[in-house]
Amino acid sequence: MFPREANAIDFWRGFALITIFINHVPGIYYARFTHANYSLSDSADLFVFLAGWSLRLLVGSPRPTPRATRYLVLRLGGRAVELYAAQIMLTMLALAILAASATLLDNPLLLEWHNASSVFYDPILTHIGLATLTHQLGYFDILPLYVVLMMMAPIFAVVDRFAPNWLLPLSIALYLVTLIVPLPIPTWPVDGQWFFNPLAWQLVFVLGFVLAREDGAGGFVRRHIDAIRWLSLPIVAVSAYIVWNRLWPDPTLMPQPRLLFIADKTYVTPMRLIQFLALIALFSATYPIIKRWASWLVDFCARLGRNSLIVFCVGSLLSLIGQITRFVYRGDIVVDTVVVLLGVAIMALSAWLPEWREQVRSRGSTRPLPAS
Repeated sequence: MFPREANAIDFWRGFALITIFINHVPGIYYARFTHANYSLSDSADLFVFLAGWSLRLLVGSPRPTPRATRYLVLRLGGRAVELYAAQIMLTMLALAILAASATLLDNPLLLEWHNASSVFYDPILTHIGLATLTHQLGYFDILPLYVVLMMMAPIFAVVDRFAPNWLLPLSIALYLVTLIVPLPIPTWPVDGQWFFNPLAWQLVFVLGFVLAREDGAGGFVRRHIDAIRWLSLPIVAVSAYIVWNRLWPDPTLMPQPRLLFIADKTYVTPMRLIQFLALIALFSATYPIIKRWASWLVDFCARLGRNSLIVFCVGSLLSLIGQITRFVYRGDIVVDTVVVLLGVAIMALSAWLPEWREQVRSRGSTRPLPAS
């Protein structure tokens, strides 16, 4: 069994994984070169959008006979359980890294990093929160969003199967209600709300799922992609100018409901969402060029994208280790370069190992049995 060939989805997912790793090390020199510094959106939007697109490839891929709805629901539910297990493991390892660092460095302040203090000082209630995903560590809050979206995925798939024209309108309606009311998702036992509100972010996921179709909204976009890219160009340019020059309007002066008129990541507000869609319309045109002139880069990122879950988990832990490294050595360009190079190399190794293992197993299964 050999891995699938490099494609645009895996390439951009690998790109997102690298930039998420870099951006999750605050203050690192190389973060200034990621598109989050010139865009209202960032790689989190891209990662969720591509997750929805991948769901379409699973649900809508051609088969000799259509998949039974029950089998589809069970498979998607199983994926949600797998992601939940990954989140729990990832959180426990992150807490162990913080605890070990605080002990070795004799610095108890590390126990308070990234919303971790309640785990160590109020462990009984907080461990319930960790298990129910109502308590999340900072920089480890994307995967809980993904868990919830995959729990919702069977609903999206069933609606798409029996009433495909209703899926996007229903998703938009839920999104607008979430912003207008608004509907925060509370955290517990520490008061607050989820950094990524699943009721709003589900629209990004559904847009990926819907636009991956060859017909409907996806077909419309494909037929008019040139015009869409021309319309997207000024949106992306103006947004970059606003972000670069920090020309943010005063949120208190915005009309109600305020979330419809400001750029907010928690609720992926319309300003952010429109800019993201414009950005991917433009960037989608660059993949053939990158593949032609930098095929090695496409192969490298696509391998990360093919193994996105394990690479994401490894990258998240490496980001935390990078933060601690910069804290200890007072990060400069040398330290930052070592953190990025080693981090990306280890992420690449984590993507290569499962593919190498599968190839070894495949060769072993085709080897003829020895004569008796």
